[in-house]
Amino acid sequence: MFVFYKNGILSFSHVESIKTFVLSFGIYAPLIFILLFTLAPLIFFPDGILALAGGLIFGFAWGSLYIVFGALCGGTLSFYLARLYGNKMREKLAHEKLINFQTRVKKHGFVMILLLRLVPLVPFNIISYSAGFSTIRYRDFFFATLLGMFPGVLVYANIGAQSLSFGSREFYISVGLLIVLVVVSMVLKQRVKKRLEAYEK
Repeated sequence: MFVFYKNGILSFSHVESIKTFVLSFGIYAPLIFILLFTLAPLIFFPDGILALAGGLIFGFAWGSLYIVFGALCGGTLSFYLARLYGNKMREKLAHEKLINFQTRVKKHGFVMILLLRLVPLVPFNIISYSAGFSTIRYRDFFFATLLGMFPGVLVYANIGAQSLSFGSREFYISVGLLIVLVVVSMVLKQRVKKRLEAYEK
């Protein structure tokens, strides 16, 4: 579901900066966090950093909820920007590695988005924009996104929440789960690639 690297490096200082900024809004902190997640696709800000910040700021349970809601809002924004502005958006994103969904994928849209969302190594925003350029129905996009991003959300929210107890048993378990998620994602990425190629023939 989420991007783990930015230029190959995950900067926890960004997470701390987001925490300070969000908490400065007091009781409106959850709304500000969701708004940040919604607008993140516009500048391709790494959603992995936001997800870690969500767990750190709000804890595992509430953090997971806000991350899911924010990611759905951000994904929807990307999807409809691509759908409404079409070629103009595609030209603007020419430097990004968009996924080429063929028209026939409309029938398998739910499965394809679900598989891609289960692979955190595939940028969340790229999937959303690419889906918007295709003929995939929004309903399929929405529910596949909702289901597919849960594993990544839970892992990232957990490691963010446990980061305050660095060195504890729970912290190392959360890191272990993250490693498992990345390894599984690498395997799934190859299978998704083969499935996409099969549908495009």
